[in-house]
Amino acid sequence: MPSTTLTRDEWMTRARAHEDAVDELTAGYLDRRSRGERHPVEDFLFEYYAHRPSHLRRWHPGPGVELADAPEYEGRSGYVVDDDGSARPDVAGFVGRRERTVTFVRQLLTATLSRPGTHDCFGLHEWAMVHGLQPGEQRHEQLPLRLDRAQTDAVVESHRIKCSHADAYRFFTPTAVGLNSLRPTRDDQLEHEQPACLHAGMDTYKWAFKLAPAMPSEITLDAFRHALRIRRLDMQASPYDVSDFDTDPVAIETSEGKAEYVARQRELMVTSNSLRRRLLDVCDLLLPE
Repeated sequence: MPSTTLTRDEWMTRARAHEDAVDELTAGYLDRRSRGERHPVEDFLFEYYAHRPSHLRRWHPGPGVELADAPEYEGRSGYVVDDDGSARPDVAGFVGRRERTVTFVRQLLTATLSRPGTHDCFGLHEWAMVHGLQPGEQRHEQLPLRLDRAQTDAVVESHRIKCSHADAYRFFTPTAVGLNSLRPTRDDQLEHEQPACLHAGMDTYKWAFKLAPAMPSEITLDAFRHALRIRRLDMQASPYDVSDFDTDPVAIETSEGKAEYVARQRELMVTSNSLRRRLLDVCDLLLPE
């Protein structure tokens, strides 16, 4: 495996820059949490993925990088410290513990990249999660719907639903499950995941942090920022009124809203695919052919 050595000044500078960036990105969430408040758009990544800000804040150089003069890494999980105080990720130990995970991530990302993006789903998964529900039953009860319930249900029923993401589909209401043209599950995820899917794009963040400490934190942080952008569109295109959270709707029930959604979805897919390739490069370092 190629090896790069960073001086103490070099790796400390990168680690501090990472910590500062994470602190800035998570300050709002931590402040709201301390006051018992929630932001239905921004807090999703912490609540759904259950990856703590403190864990995101930990900087990791990634495989093939040695840190000179790093005795503080002694005893840190996932690292080896030599007698001279230099530290490096314990790639062999990580692969020994997580080979199945690395293999699955590589297979999933490769399969996703092999397919064209689907650009006519219009974010209807969020609508299918409230179809047929009564007041008090929806997931985001603190948010009003943009349309009344009959109109919201009509949007779902007047479109061909084609959600390909298992973790979105599993939240469909009982009345909406049968309206989806696919039946994605975790077991057949490799067969259904496609690169334009917003949830699959957000999942690049999940795959990055699941491979820590073997994943360079620069990739994980880029994936987190990207997931935040995707989540904003996800909620803008949803049936919920999020205008109180400085978020304008994308009315996918209209032709203009559909056009905006598709244009932004295409832009996000480009970044999602770039992140997938960067993740795959790391997987290939961990599991060389």
